[in-house]
Parts: sequence; structure tokens; C-alpha cells
Amino acid sequence: MTETLAPPLVETAAPDPVPKRLFIKTYGCQMNVYDSERMTDVLRPLGYVPTDTPEGADFVILNTCHIREKAAEKVYSELGKLRLMKLDKAASGGGTMTIAVAGCVAQAEGEEIMRRQPAVDIVVGPQAYHQLPELLTRTARARGERIGADFAPNEKFDAMPAVRGVDGPTAFLTVQEGCDKFCSFCVVPYTRGAEWSRPVADVLAEARGLAMQGVREVTLLGQNVNAYDGQGDDGIWSLARLARALADIPGIDRIRYTTSHPNDMSDDLIAAHREVDTLMPYLHLPVQSGSDRILRAMNRKHGRATYIDLIGRIREARPDIAISGDFIVGFPGETDRDFEDTLGLVREVGYASAFSFLYSPRPGTPAATMGTQVPHEVALARLHALQALLLEQQTAFNAAQAGKTLNVLFEKKGRHGRQAIGRSPYLQSVHVEDADHLIGQIVPVRIEHGQQNSLKGILLGA
Repeated sequence: MTETLAPPLVETAAPDPVPKRLFIKTYGCQMNVYDSERMTDVLRPLGYVPTDTPEGADFVILNTCHIREKAAEKVYSELGKLRLMKLDKAASGGGTMTIAVAGCVAQAEGEEIMRRQPAVDIVVGPQAYHQLPELLTRTARARGERIGADFAPNEKFDAMPAVRGVDGPTAFLTVQEGCDKFCSFCVVPYTRGAEWSRPVADVLAEARGLAMQGVREVTLLGQNVNAYDGQGDDGIWSLARLARALADIPGIDRIRYTTSHPNDMSDDLIAAHREVDTLMPYLHLPVQSGSDRILRAMNRKHGRATYIDLIGRIREARPDIAISGDFIVGFPGETDRDFEDTLGLVREVGYASAFSFLYSPRPGTPAATMGTQVPHEVALARLHALQALLLEQQTAFNAAQAGKTLNVLFEKKGRHGRQAIGRSPYLQSVHVEDADHLIGQIVPVRIEHGQQNSLKGILLGA
């Protein structure tokens, strides 16, 4: 009798699940950019992959900022468009679109968002976005659940995946959150909470992981990053000590940090700028106004002379440092004399770059109820005058780089041929032809000329 053998069982792999499309729109500061990247990381294990457009996305997150006056209205406008996309997706049989509002507007106006826009499924504050996977995987419908910022920040960071997804040779690294300064115009203490610093070991571990993925430059982030006081094995570390330790990590060749407060610019941090070559010669140090009277009304807790003296000490330690700043124009009660004091401070300091804004009254802040609000047309004229002066200084600083050789970290391809775009030590964008093979490397570049917003250079020997 012939024995018939059954055919061997062949195990076939189950088809990969169809990836779910994730679209995140980020508003505001670098910390929101970091938070959006980390949201992508926590959602990746659930099968979500980033997409460049909200059309057809399975999950859309608006990561919001509450600093400017019309921030919330921009969010509602965007939500109106998303609502139509959500309806179209369902009607066409394409499945459901989950919409979440995250960040500071979510924290400040969560209940109002849920009331005004029924298309929103989830509202999550900036200290709780690590809870997104839990919300999405619950069997009960998530809509109507508001997850706020009433969590210890370490809970958020502890829940983050150990390995970050990075794209390119630069990365943000949050080391500090929250603010205890309570400037009278600012909502950050109410939306981000009290100052808190990540433990040293956690920061160093994340930085080592970034270096292993090819990151050459890290920008340390915090609402008051130079107030960093993280716990180390041997006590509390300052930002200066943290920067020195980061500089010792192989592969990390550049360190930046933002945003700083003048009152936290300590002697050891100034010394680090003199002694640590990895710490880039670029410092963003907001002052907001050049008028002592307005600075007092802003509750900045420093004066004009203190700020100017501080800039002098920093430049003495690092003569080639470039200074950036923030300015608010039209603060309640600002007079022509106050504004002239601001222009005078700008002329005395000399900025390589700066950000300037019209004052925006934020509900719940002391400044919002101050009398003597500056007429809009007056504030706008002052803003234009300030921006013209700042632009003149920025253009002059860029032009002064012509003829110098600067080390450029190439980040991405340019628009033309083999052009590549990188960053100088002073954070300027540098365009170089025939350099696309150098992306991810730091290369000496001779600057041919500086323009209003960028530099153009050539490779040495070209």
C-alpha cells in the first residue's frame, strides 16, 4: 500500500495591517514642535504613521498655542474645515476621522472647545498627551473626555517611548517645563504649570539616543530653560553643568537652548559660554521692553540697566556671541517715551535677530484688566518702527559675515540642483551649491554674502 503524505503545513505571515494616517498641525513655540514629535512617537505603536495633509487622515491633532490673542479663533477656524473633512470621510465609506485638540488652548479652553465644536473627540492638555493611546484604545467612545494638565510632568516623560523618531541631524530636547515668573501679560504659568526640570539621567539618556540616530545638534527647550535645576546623582544640576555633560556625549557637536529669562542667566552659565565650544555662540534672551516703567508693569523683575549689564558680561565672556530677543509693543500704558526707551535699548544692545509682537490681552492675566490700553493704530505704528530697526540690525549682522569662514551643519537639500541648506553657529540659514552629499556633516564654508534672512556660501576649495 502506498502511503500518502499530507502536504507540509506552510505558515504564512499575516498581512501587515493597513497603517493609520496621523496628521498633526503644530502652532507656536519649539516646545510644541517637540511635543508633536513625541505625540507621533507614542502613537506609532498603535499603527499610526505621519501624513502631510489632513485630508483622509484617521487621526488629526491640533497642537495649539495660547500666547497670541487670536490663537483660539485660528483653532476654531481650522476645526470647521476638519469637521467637513470628517463628514466627507464617513460619507464616502473611508472610515472615521478622530479629531483631538492638544496644547495650551486645549488646557485653557477645553470645555468651550467641546461645546463650540462637536466634531472634536478629545481635548488633551500639554502635560497629558501621553494619555492619547489610552483614549484611542478605549472601547467606549472618547468624545467628551477632557484630559487636562493636572498631572505631574514626570508622568508624561516616563510614558514616552525610549527611542524617538528623528528626521535629520538636529533635534529639540525638552529639559524644563512650566514657569514661576508670572509676567503680567503671559498665560504660560496657567497652561503649562509650575517650573519643573527633568532628571539629569533622563535628559542624558535621551541625548545619547539622539546621537546614536545621527543627531549632531540638540536644542534644549524650556519655558525658562536657564532655570533648569534637574536632580542628578550627586545633587541638583544647573543648565551649565548639564550642557557640559551633554558636550561630552560622542556625536553631539552643537548645543543650543531656548527660551531664557534674564534673571536666570547665572555666572556658571555665562562661564560655560566662554569655556564650552559645543555651546553655540547664539543666545535668545527676551527683554520685552526697554522702559523701566513698563518692565515693572510687566512684572519682569529686572530693569533696563540690569539687562544691558548682563549682555555686556555675556559678550565679555564670549565676544562673538549673537544676541536674539523678544519685544512686546503697545503694552497697557506704554507712552511714546516708553517706546523710545525700547528703541534706545535695541540700538545699544544690537540684535542679530529678534521677534516682536503687538500686545495681546489674554483672559485671566493681570494685564488684561489694566486701564489705558494703547490704541491699535498707535501700537501698530510703533511695531512697524521697531521691526524696521530690528530688520536693519539683522541685515547688517548677516552682511558682516561675508568673507568669513563658518562651520555649517548641513540639514537638508535645497530647491536647486545639488544645493544644500545648513545652519551657521549663529543659527543663520546658509545656502551652498554642490553640497547635498554633505547633509548631516559640519563643514567649513566661506560666506560670499549675507542677505536679509540667510547667507550664501561656497565650500572651501570649490
